[in-house]
Amino acid sequence: MTTDAASPLVTGAPASLDRLTVLVPEDAATASLSEQAYYVLRDRIVTLQLAPGTLVNERTLMAETGFGRTPIREALRRLADEDLVEVHPRRAIHVTPVDVGDLRAISELRVELEGFVARLAARRGNERDRTDLARLLEETSGTDGAAAQRDLIELDQRIHRVIRRAAHNPFLEAALDRSYVLALRLWFLALDRVPRLEDAVHEHEQLLRAILAGEADAAEAIARDHVAGFEHQIRQLL
Repeated sequence: MTTDAASPLVTGAPASLDRLTVLVPEDAATASLSEQAYYVLRDRIVTLQLAPGTLVNERTLMAETGFGRTPIREALRRLADEDLVEVHPRRAIHVTPVDVGDLRAISELRVELEGFVARLAARRGNERDRTDLARLLEETSGTDGAAAQRDLIELDQRIHRVIRRAAHNPFLEAALDRSYVLALRLWFLALDRVPRLEDAVHEHEQLLRAILAGEADAAEAIARDHVAGFEHQIRQLL
């Protein structure tokens, strides 16, 4: 398979990525094949299509995705920088394994950052942010047990993405995007044992209300509790 214009994965940049479960950041650069390959491979790793510890074969990825060797290699280098793959001597590459220690370390980081970003969002959110947050609150409130897992996971990502954006700190936003993706992979590891996924998504309602009301202290406390609760639940399930 080639990377010419006929490939469904590499035409139209952002539109070619709309089938991914792990959402691409709103302002992400996706014009180059390397950038597109990065998001496609990241999606496969986080959703466990490439399971923890899996040996990564460049030729297989090229055949399956339609990207050439250079985009795949550049994407893998970026994924290595983000701790999603690890490169061994003689260029062997594996998907990074996961253990309980990773969960603890990621949660320690996210408790601080998610709390801080919620505080900033409550203080700095502009009219666009507030409109988007209000829409998400309405959507979340209307979610019930009939919602598909994929839709619930997407909604959770959109909520976190808009809250991060509302903080208006691009460096904090980038750091949180990276830690959230690592946490999302842990969520997928336990997804088949989560009894009611919609309950985890509904937990955001109180957070969204606090941010919309400008209650910075409450928003920070709720966000910290949410992340701590996530670690507790996943630790029990893994």
